[in-house]
Amino acid sequence: MPFKRADRLDKLPPYMFIEIDHKKRAAIASGKDVIDFGVGDPDKPTPTFIIDRMAEAIYDPKNHSYPFDVGVMAFREAAADWLAHRFGVTVDPRAGLLTLIGSKEGLGHLPVAVINPGDVALVPTPGYPVYNSATIFAGGEPYMMPLTEENAFLPDLDAIPTGVLDKTKLMFLNYPNNPTGAVAPMDFYEKCVALAARHDFIICSDAPYTELFFDDDDRPHSILEVPGAHDVCIELHSLSKTYNMTGWRLAFAAGNSDVLAALGKVKGNMDSGQFAAIQHAGVAALRGCDHPDIVGIRRLYKERRDVLVPALNKMGFHVDPPRATFYVWARCPDGYDSMTCAARMLDEAAVVAIPGEGFGKPGRRFVRFSLTVELDRMSEAIGRLVELIW
Repeated sequence: MPFKRADRLDKLPPYMFIEIDHKKRAAIASGKDVIDFGVGDPDKPTPTFIIDRMAEAIYDPKNHSYPFDVGVMAFREAAADWLAHRFGVTVDPRAGLLTLIGSKEGLGHLPVAVINPGDVALVPTPGYPVYNSATIFAGGEPYMMPLTEENAFLPDLDAIPTGVLDKTKLMFLNYPNNPTGAVAPMDFYEKCVALAARHDFIICSDAPYTELFFDDDDRPHSILEVPGAHDVCIELHSLSKTYNMTGWRLAFAAGNSDVLAALGKVKGNMDSGQFAAIQHAGVAALRGCDHPDIVGIRRLYKERRDVLVPALNKMGFHVDPPRATFYVWARCPDGYDSMTCAARMLDEAAVVAIPGEGFGKPGRRFVRFSLTVELDRMSEAIGRLVELIW
């Protein structure tokens, strides 16, 4: 019999980046010097003080066996201490905190833990594709919440029909936001918590970029700071972007203990937890959140932002400087949509940016640049793009 894949895969939206990816590969194969702003992956190594702790932990035989599903207690305690230090949020490291193999894993497993077939998940668009795909894999129905420039890239909560809210079991939020770079104010979080309590659904706040802020006055908030949030929310924090640890795969979820227990039950049947030595390195990272190396990471992205944003605005793009994340969400010059704009930059300047439509239809007038390119290469890219007539 010929192989037939599962029907659920046919419900996934098309991969909108494939055309740009093919063009990029072809350009590289032809010998072009491609400058890639598409990858959301830090371009600098993990700080040495974290690597040194890993080097110690990896030689400890106690770390060579299966780890506890919920995570090493030292890591959970460090995460709880970090939440208290950073946001003034108190969680029980035993019941209110769960170690993840990266936040993407937690996002993928969460709908399986909380959604029954036919239940609704509120999904931001443009947004991280995992929210939508994980909902579909769990048999849920995604309801798209448009993030528009006119509404500061926050979902219009009043526009969600009551009938949808009555069927909702899960809402995904992501601030600071990928791809828009938007930051959510506390009054927005307060409205979300009140809405979830009123309609009896859970909020998943995906917050991997809270520490990539550019000014101390703009430090992003945690939704767990809102009174009553622990009744209806969990929040995911990742070490990937803050500490240049994307390949290490380490994160944690905090908040409602019943939701975390359900997520932990799914994980207990699907994975064996993260390597304990990596978790001990994570302890060093979290306890070193104010280390000069970490402050330097933020300073580097700010320098790059302050070079790229004004240059794009002079070319005919429209960009508001992001207050957090390492993404620049640029409205395309007049007359261009995201695919034609990205294709022209690649074809004529060998510069890669991500078409915003790949994150959802509301992104069709935008392209995303990542600030993970060295300043000299950024200057080279700007010089090439300036030559284009938009």
